[in-house]
Amino acid sequence: MLADASSLSPQPMPTPTHSSRKSALRDLSARVPRARNASNGTGEGHGGHPIPTSAYFGINTFGARQMRDKLPKEVSAKLAAAIRHGKKLDIDIAPVVAQAIKEWAVSRGVTHFTHWFQPQTGLTAEKHDAFLSFDDNQHPMEKFSASQLIQSEPDASSFPSGGLRATWEARGYTAWNPASPVFIVESGETRTLCIPSVFIGYNGEALDEMTPLLRSSDALSAKAIALLELLGDTGVQRVFTTMGPEQEYFLIDRGHYAHRPDLVMSGRTLVGAPPPRGQQLEDHYFGGIPERIQACISEAEHELYKLGVPIITRHNEVAPSQFEMAPLFEETDIAVDHNQLAMATLRKVALRHNLQAVLHEKPFAGINGSGKHCNWSLSVSADNAELDGTNLLKPGKTPHQNIRFLVFLAAILKGVHRHSGLLRAGIASSGNEHRLGANEAPPAIISVFMGSMLTRVIESIAAGKGSTTASQAMIKLGVAKLPEIEKDNTDRNRTSPFAFTGNKFEFRAVGSSASIAFPIVLLNSAVAEALDELTEEIRANMKRGKTVEDVALAVVQRAFKETAPIRFEGNNYSDEWVHEAKKRGLPNLRRTPEALEQLLSKSSRNVLTKLGVFTKPELESRYHVRMERYVKDMLIEIHTLREIVDTLVLPAAFSHAGSLASAAAHAVAAGITSVPQIEAANEIGKVIESLRKNHKVLDEVLAKAEGMHDDVTKQAKLLTSAGAEAMAAVRADADTLELKVSDELWPLPKYREMLFPV
Repeated sequence: MLADASSLSPQPMPTPTHSSRKSALRDLSARVPRARNASNGTGEGHGGHPIPTSAYFGINTFGARQMRDKLPKEVSAKLAAAIRHGKKLDIDIAPVVAQAIKEWAVSRGVTHFTHWFQPQTGLTAEKHDAFLSFDDNQHPMEKFSASQLIQSEPDASSFPSGGLRATWEARGYTAWNPASPVFIVESGETRTLCIPSVFIGYNGEALDEMTPLLRSSDALSAKAIALLELLGDTGVQRVFTTMGPEQEYFLIDRGHYAHRPDLVMSGRTLVGAPPPRGQQLEDHYFGGIPERIQACISEAEHELYKLGVPIITRHNEVAPSQFEMAPLFEETDIAVDHNQLAMATLRKVALRHNLQAVLHEKPFAGINGSGKHCNWSLSVSADNAELDGTNLLKPGKTPHQNIRFLVFLAAILKGVHRHSGLLRAGIASSGNEHRLGANEAPPAIISVFMGSMLTRVIESIAAGKGSTTASQAMIKLGVAKLPEIEKDNTDRNRTSPFAFTGNKFEFRAVGSSASIAFPIVLLNSAVAEALDELTEEIRANMKRGKTVEDVALAVVQRAFKETAPIRFEGNNYSDEWVHEAKKRGLPNLRRTPEALEQLLSKSSRNVLTKLGVFTKPELESRYHVRMERYVKDMLIEIHTLREIVDTLVLPAAFSHAGSLASAAAHAVAAGITSVPQIEAANEIGKVIESLRKNHKVLDEVLAKAEGMHDDVTKQAKLLTSAGAEAMAAVRADADTLELKVSDELWPLPKYREMLFPV
């Protein structure tokens, strides 16, 4: 109700209530950097003097060094060979390996072990069992058998399965992935041996993220080896992908976090007015890291070094209170494990420093969100010394090496072009939906950036400007000895979702909180299919009597012409690109539900089932798991937003409006003729009325969505449209009130306080 002077009567002036937000600010001002505990052998020498990272790197990992030290030579060689060539562990050596692992773990104070796996929650899971056992005389002893190392049986009923299993079907199995070394996690005084594992159901169905990744790696390796052999590169044992995920995250004070129900419940702020200063001064990027933050990051790195995670880069990111860490390249399945460890360690260590690590893709509106740039490449393991260790995405020094480079480049372009919608599905989530295309991250349109130098080569080949033979063509094009394309040979395009950056591709569109396994599964599969098609095309045309290099170049030429629509060198943020992409036939899947539907397309099903990466039920389950997660995320956000408005925003607004009305009444009673509080009270009253109206619309959308619980697809489509619009309207009113309500009365920590701590 709007006020007028005649209706006002003097009331006692309300007194500001105790503000928990102000208490948090007072506590924050007293924070001091936390010193890392010095402990011998874990990064600190005697007397607390630092020792080199190399001296303790991997001490909590049973890696190559520990295998050489702890295992008999022949056993160590067999285990190393199994890991190197991606083979299953020889069951005959399993007892010896288990015994060595147990002795090593117990010597480091470990009491329990667990099969550490990655269900479809985006996180990891573990069930701890003690080494404690009893001999025939009931004397206590530590025991760890080969069967305990290789397999375990956790309850599978409560993990997302997307309809693969009924909730009452509990039996599931974890099995050690020997390519990823076991490691020890320290938590206070507790030390637990973790065995990286896959997770499958009773009938062998994949319930996790790692099993499909290993399958896709095997498929890609087989197709790449066949192509290499056709090109004359023999002795290849395995082709594997390497990965270097750059992890972005925010660090904010724990006190502020605890007073934000939206951050606690959903990982992002659902209300919050932009501060006068955000990131427009561009002074945070690569700036000096505050001492308290530095202490936290340093301790997280210290923990990760002990786990063998090779973090080499840390810096301030673009947004205030945003940071990034990046590792050296590793084999992809190990990189996936290490990225999960990095996220978990950041969360754990931040708490020790009274900080909160926020990994949501868009925790704060109006400033940059967080991504996970996945640097992806292809490498060779071979008996042939000349080939062993070759990066297939690095140009060589001979025409043959560069023909090989161009063939693999063509396969990647072909795979991404055909399955751009599928790759978009791989990065689809409620969090990433807020980030993609926001002039801070790549758009929802998947395209490939090659750089000016390679683009000229590709376009020349596609136009057929070379000669009839491969050698002559390479010479004519000036690429007989294609120079190494280092990072400084071409400018980087930060707006591209999939960019070539010298000797790798950078998949920039993956969300910061996501497991990198699923998007890489889809990328591996798309490229494997393309490799197979190019192999068959080369093989078919070789019957005409041409050399393999001549045929390969002709095949590459056709592939470059066909995939021209996927290549884009310009500004992916521009409106012109959206229109151009539509002309090229590229999908623009802005919302998560429409992106996830790509998982069910015929082309997606064909490639993933043909390669054996997913069965049809497994693929459908991925769609249902992700759609259900999207719906749950949205419903949690809506319920949280309603609670914040009802219990925090509106009470503060009512108190402020009451203060204005009371002040106006006292002014009128005192005979003051100019009473600006009346106009101010009316203004805030209008915003309150708008908020209550939009709140009602949000309630109606929520009721409708919850009434569709038996159709998750309809739920998702309603929530991504009407639900998102209603939330935005409520937020706009709440943010307007934040800028009008007395600072003493506003209960939620503000952006300026969370992002610019004193």
